[in-house]
Amino acid sequence: MICRETAMPHDRVLLARIGAPHGVRGEVRLFIFAADPAALQDYAPLTDEAGTRTFRIKTLRPAKDHFVARLEGVDSREAAEALTNQGVYVARDLLPEPDEEDDFYQADLIGLAAFTSEGAPFGKVVAVHDFGAGDILEIAPEAGGKTLMLPFTKAVVPSVDLKAGRLTVEPGEWAREEAPPPEADQG
Repeated sequence: MICRETAMPHDRVLLARIGAPHGVRGEVRLFIFAADPAALQDYAPLTDEAGTRTFRIKTLRPAKDHFVARLEGVDSREAAEALTNQGVYVARDLLPEPDEEDDFYQADLIGLAAFTSEGAPFGKVVAVHDFGAGDILEIAPEAGGKTLMLPFTKAVVPSVDLKAGRLTVEPGEWAREEAPPPEADQG
């Protein structure tokens, strides 16, 4: 299982994304990726990706599929609009270590070397995505060429060794041949 936090660069972890304004007084929709959304208020400083802008959450309340937040210094709809799609990050070293052996921050997976179960070099993890149907590892192949997307499941990624900087993949023949899997939608 992956903790929802994602990152780029590796020293910052994406905890939330600011959505569209909520109302006319500067509140914003906030999409929180942390396992415990309330914990977002416990981390400081919260920054943009570069670490140059700091965010302080004054209020936070749940809404239907997101949260509504009032950020310090954001007092108008125009100021809120200027933040739309802005990521909210925290320094990686401020986060607790995952509780279980099979839990990871996505940021910790980026850069790991991927090897097949036979020990052959396969590539390097360049990104972790979640398009809504589960986590996907994007891997730059060892031989170069187009990146490959592999589901981050026990069947496809049976082991992760963060200390060794590697993971094992069972990509299936379709990934090695750069063709879609047999069950892929041909629509």
